[in-house]
Amino acid sequence: MPFSTALSGLNAASTDLQTTGNNIANANTVGFKKSRAEFADVYAASVFGASKTTPGSGVRVTDIAQSFTQGNLEYTENVLDLAISGQGFFGLIDPKNMSQGLPSAYTRNGAFQLDKEGYIVNDQGQVLYGTVVTENGETPGPLQVNITKGKPRATTLESISINLNAAATAPAGAFDPTDPATYNQSTSITVYDSLGNPHVLTTYFVKDGTADNTWKIHQYIDGTTDTLTSTPVTLEFDTNGSLIKVNGDSTTTKATLDSYTIAGADPLNLRFDFAGTTQYNSEFTINSMSQNGFPAGDFAGLEVTDKGEIFARFTNGNGEKIGQIKLFRFRNEQGLAKLGNTTWGESAASGPPLSTQGDNPGTGNVGTIQSGALEASNVDLSKELVRLIIAQQSYQANAQTISTESEVIQTLLNLR
Repeated sequence: MPFSTALSGLNAASTDLQTTGNNIANANTVGFKKSRAEFADVYAASVFGASKTTPGSGVRVTDIAQSFTQGNLEYTENVLDLAISGQGFFGLIDPKNMSQGLPSAYTRNGAFQLDKEGYIVNDQGQVLYGTVVTENGETPGPLQVNITKGKPRATTLESISINLNAAATAPAGAFDPTDPATYNQSTSITVYDSLGNPHVLTTYFVKDGTADNTWKIHQYIDGTTDTLTSTPVTLEFDTNGSLIKVNGDSTTTKATLDSYTIAGADPLNLRFDFAGTTQYNSEFTINSMSQNGFPAGDFAGLEVTDKGEIFARFTNGNGEKIGQIKLFRFRNEQGLAKLGNTTWGESAASGPPLSTQGDNPGTGNVGTIQSGALEASNVDLSKELVRLIIAQQSYQANAQTISTESEVIQTLLNLR
């Protein structure tokens, strides 16, 4: 009996040493979670139960429990290095069974990259799970980046904030864009059609000689021969120089312009916003001028937000959401099956994910995502070295028990 008791102690101490050694070996493994060996005492059973004088029969390992505490974030220069700050796991899809749809493994190791087909994968080739943005909405499955060109967007709104000189005099004669004497000021901006082709939109400002504090606005596209509006836009100001009416309407600062037909492209349907425009006795000044269209652009890179949204960035300055990373939580993280390569799998003990298709980062009690960072191992080397010493002492002590029991038996044999 003493031998078996000591042997159980040796086995337990060996398991403790192995567990601690594994923690130390993975001190620099991204996303690794430390473990500890847990033990329970053993008593021999009989039909009469165990009395208070029954000696113990040794020790057994009850569990190798993992600690899913947060590891430190280490910042990198790779946008697809992703760290979870808070609870949750990335979902991974087996590359051999992409059609399965849902993840078969889960990890905290967010070292991802693009493979040759544009899938976001880890070092093992497993594909990151999320939802892919399509024309019909968002579809759950493996995340893939297959965009090379950014779509153009036709201009629908031009915003301009200016000051019109209150001391200006009304030009003589009818407005003629070819004759600068028939208008007070002009300015131009580039707008885009549905194909991304650029067009020059020129706006002419004419002081109205028939009404106080009133200006007429004329718009032309691509030269002076193509008119955009059949009638000019009218701006009215109060005696303090503030804009009070656009085309006689005091409830808006916007004017809708006539549709402009472009060969091969959709017609341009523009609105013009004069918010912030004033009429003071000072020089004509453009405070701000912008439009919301842009041409086609080449793919320039990715951006991942803390909410797990994946945006494609293009050389035209536009950003397009192409995917959404999902995170998974389990009711019992300790029950997850260890699969190796810092991945875990669902088991009967862990139960299924609390959300079958995952949650958006920052919602549903899951953490947020830090792009350009990795979660380091949560191993504390100082503590592990202390545990190593304790486990070693336990192993030596149990070995000493065997040695002592051997000497006792040898003494008894020598007495015969």
